[in-house]
Amino acid sequence: MEFILANMRYWLIEHPLISQFEWKQGQTLGASTQFLLTTVLTYLSLTFILYTTLIPTKSTAKTSSTSSTLRLISTIHNLILVILSFIMAVGCTISTISQMPNYRWIFCFPSNQTPPRGPVFFWAYVFYLSKLLEFVDTLLIILSKDTRRLSFLHVYHHAVVIIICYLWLHASQSLTPLAVVTNATVHTLMYAYYMMCTLGKRPPWKRVVTDCQIVQFKLSFGVLVVMLWFHFTGNGCSGAWGWVFNAVFNASLLALFTSFHTKNYATRGKDKKKM
Repeated sequence: MEFILANMRYWLIEHPLISQFEWKQGQTLGASTQFLLTTVLTYLSLTFILYTTLIPTKSTAKTSSTSSTLRLISTIHNLILVILSFIMAVGCTISTISQMPNYRWIFCFPSNQTPPRGPVFFWAYVFYLSKLLEFVDTLLIILSKDTRRLSFLHVYHHAVVIIICYLWLHASQSLTPLAVVTNATVHTLMYAYYMMCTLGKRPPWKRVVTDCQIVQFKLSFGVLVVMLWFHFTGNGCSGAWGWVFNAVFNASLLALFTSFHTKNYATRGKDKKKM
């Protein structure tokens, strides 16, 4: 057991690539506003072009081989994200426990004293890069021509969340450890559900995924209050300004997910009662 824990600690915290990580603006891969804007605009442009080009086509029938290939690619894609999300959740949790000087640090990085370096920011960086991999979700949906899944919520979330993750690193933003752990945990559950669907086994806990996402956004406002209290009663918290943008984004997602939840589950509940 000690051998396993020692190896986990080394590969998740003490490995030189992790322990010596530092976000350097303009030097680290993806650490520039030009990269960020190019990525977001490219994603939105390609989504629009592919959607308008492929969705309206009349030849919607797919051969069994094409369908099987697409399903296989989707399964592999979701499996990779399940494993990656789980590793990020565990890695960031252990790194936070190892790196934090006190419990206050989880909510409030000391202002001007917390450069984006070390294990916690390494996992925040991996989480940031994983948003690029999640863009493949949109491509797979378009190729499958499942227009029901390609919603405004889907595209909006993918386009804006990568900006949020960039700010976490760029501003050494407080609450980053909690954000990475909660997001990665929910994504582990979410992509496990998607993977099971691609295997033809639709789990009965789709509603649980949506409920967890809504709880996650509500929780973000609760920890934000704690961070702001530390910010205004102490010497300030690093990157507090970035949470203004973050809070607006979370509020919009909460409204969209709540609307989705109401339309999909409240309506079904009423239909069952009528039956």
